[in-house]
Amino acid sequence: MPREAPYLAVAEGLRARILAGEWTIGERLPSRARLAVEYGVGRNVMQRAMDRLIIDGLLEGRAGSGTYVRVPRERLRLIRSRHRERGEGSPLRSAMRERGRADAWDSHSQVRVPASDTIAERLAIRPGDLCVHTHYEFLADGYPVQLSESWEPMAITDGMPIVLPEMGPLAGKGVVERMRSIGVVILTVVEVPRPARATQAQANLLGISLGDLVLQIERTIYDTDSRPVETADIVIPDARREVVYEFGVDWP
Repeated sequence: MPREAPYLAVAEGLRARILAGEWTIGERLPSRARLAVEYGVGRNVMQRAMDRLIIDGLLEGRAGSGTYVRVPRERLRLIRSRHRERGEGSPLRSAMRERGRADAWDSHSQVRVPASDTIAERLAIRPGDLCVHTHYEFLADGYPVQLSESWEPMAITDGMPIVLPEMGPLAGKGVVERMRSIGVVILTVVEVPRPARATQAQANLLGISLGDLVLQIERTIYDTDSRPVETADIVIPDARREVVYEFGVDWP
């Protein structure tokens, strides 16, 4: 039988001690150097063991302070529905109150950003065609709960008062209302969810640890001519959000 990697054995030993309550929630663990001596391993092995437990959600690192037993966070439900965002007519929303819903956001838009090859393909435009690129950080009760990066072709909105999603007469109203105001009617939204691990930049913005599990949703919005009018990459931390998709039934 192959021998277990040393860092995995150390990680399991630390996990057992944490679950047994040797260190309480929110308590700082001894330094990596001290634990390395205790386990008879090198500091790199101990670092990998603690990184493993950070990824698993048992520990969290705090810059300049040390490593702590992670405080459990309530995992709130996020409903993604075909119904209007306000929730009218949604049975699931009427059956339960969606707590932790984003109630504020910060945003920053850039205009005339050339589309990358990937974004151009998603928007059915040419690489280098100009877009409006907007970065969002969504908050609930003051805590970051979701990130999003959005791209809209400037060929659709250039020179219009709604060119910037968060400025102008329809600021914050969403893609559907903004596009309708210039005669573009939205018909379809396509979402492709994929599990991923948080990058360092995402972890910093969401207040989670590097490598934490996140759900990445690639969303593209189409008008009645099947033309993509917006595409976005949405990042939701798995430890804080349980994503639920709700669909209506079309009767014959």
